[in-house]
Amino acid sequence: MAAETTIVMMFQAGDRIIVHSDLYGGTFRMYGKVFRNKRIEAVYVALRDRAETERELERTAAVWIESPTNPLMNLVDLRAVADLAHRFGAIAICDNTFLSPYFQRPLEMGVDIVVHSTTKYINGHSDVVGGAVITNHAALAEKIGFLQNAAGSCAGPQDWFLVLRGVKTLSIRMEEHNRNALAIARWLEARPEVSEVRHPGLESHPQHALALRQMSGFGGTFSFRLRGAEDAVFGLLERVRVFTLAESLGGVESLVEHPATMTHSSVDRAVLARMGITSDLVRVSIGIEDVDDLITDLDAALSGRRRNSQA
Repeated sequence: MAAETTIVMMFQAGDRIIVHSDLYGGTFRMYGKVFRNKRIEAVYVALRDRAETERELERTAAVWIESPTNPLMNLVDLRAVADLAHRFGAIAICDNTFLSPYFQRPLEMGVDIVVHSTTKYINGHSDVVGGAVITNHAALAEKIGFLQNAAGSCAGPQDWFLVLRGVKTLSIRMEEHNRNALAIARWLEARPEVSEVRHPGLESHPQHALALRQMSGFGGTFSFRLRGAEDAVFGLLERVRVFTLAESLGGVESLVEHPATMTHSSVDRAVLARMGITSDLVRVSIGIEDVDDLITDLDAALSGRRRNSQA
C-alpha cells in the first residue's frame, strides 16, 4: 500500500476523493479506516455511471479508478472518466496492477497518475513487496518525488533489483498468463458447477467491447461463481493441488482465493453484498504452468476428487 499512501499524502485535510465503489479490499481499508482520520473524505461512486460521477465531481480533488476491478473484473472507461475529471479540475488516478503496462496504458488515455503493486505482475515471482507511482506530468512528478523522499516510502535497492529482473520477462510472462487464463475461463464457462465466469476477454462479459477498445490483452486474473455457494467454494479450495491457496496474484505460479473471507474480509458484509462479492465467488491468478495441468487440477477439484499431490 506504499503507492496509495504516497498518493494520499498529496492531498490536504478537507479534500474529497471520488473512489471507485468496486475495488480491492485493502484500498477500502486504507480510505475507510486510515485516511478518514486525516480528514480526507472518500466518496464511493460507481464510475461506470456517468451521471452519478458527474454529480459528485464538484469540489473533488481526484478520482481513484481500478480497471479491471478486483475481484469482479468490471471495467471503467478510462478516457471518459479522465476527461470528466479534468472538466471539474480533478486529477485521475488509476490502479493498473491487474494488467501492467503491457496490456493497458492509462496515461495514454488521459489518466494523470498510474499506480502499480510491483509485488504482482511487474515483478512476477512473488518475492517482493512494493509499489510504483507513475505520471507524465512534470509538476505531479516533482510533488510525488518530494513526498517519497520526505516520507521514506521508496523501496530498498534489493527490492528494485528483483523488480527490474522481473521487468525483463514481463512481455513473455504476460502473454502466457493471458493465453492460459482465457483458455481456462472458456473451459469453466462450460462446466455445470459454474454459474458465471467474470473474464473481460469472454464475449459474455458485459463490457467486452470496452475491453477490446482500451486493453491489448486481458491479463491472468479473473473470477467465477460456483453453484452451491460457500460449501462448494471451500471444497474446491481444499481439493486443488497445482493451484495454491493464497491472496496474492501475478506470479508465475497459479493461485486461488475466496475474496469474501480473504482479500475483502475487512470490508463490511453489507457493502460486499452490494458490490456483488458473495460467498460463491472465487478469484484465480493463472500462472504460466502447462494449461492442461491447470485444467486437470480444476476438473478434479470441481468433480469432488482429491488428486494425489505427487501425481
